[in-house]
Amino acid sequence: MFKFIDYLLALALLITLATPNISRAQDSPESLIGTWRLDMSPENSEDNNFAMMEITAVKGRSFSGTFYREGVAIRSGLINTQTGKVYGALISGDGTGEYYTSFYLEDGRLVGTTHAPGRNFLSTWIANKVEDE
Repeated sequence: MFKFIDYLLALALLITLATPNISRAQDSPESLIGTWRLDMSPENSEDNNFAMMEITAVKGRSFSGTFYREGVAIRSGLINTQTGKVYGALISGDGTGEYYTSFYLEDGRLVGTTHAPGRNFLSTWIANKVEDE
């Protein structure tokens, strides 16, 4: 026969197992640091339309690095974790105008969009860390 304390321990175990682990180590803002290979057309596994993003530092709610190709600095890189998921947004640009990018981290990969209003361009993409491939 269960004692009351046994019942409470069993209930605590069930609650622990049923509660999603929102603060997993692999989903921390610091796990953004590294080189990411962006598949710019994830719907087409036959193409080679890739870009790169290197996040070199995360400081509080900010991050820095390069986006799309070497030498294109990330500007205004911001992180939001209010919902328990790591979201990021940045501005980059080249000779054709500015690019506005946002993404979230899920299961060790990034899922994002890049919008270039001056080019009437919106891309969806999925990125994997280079060292994870």
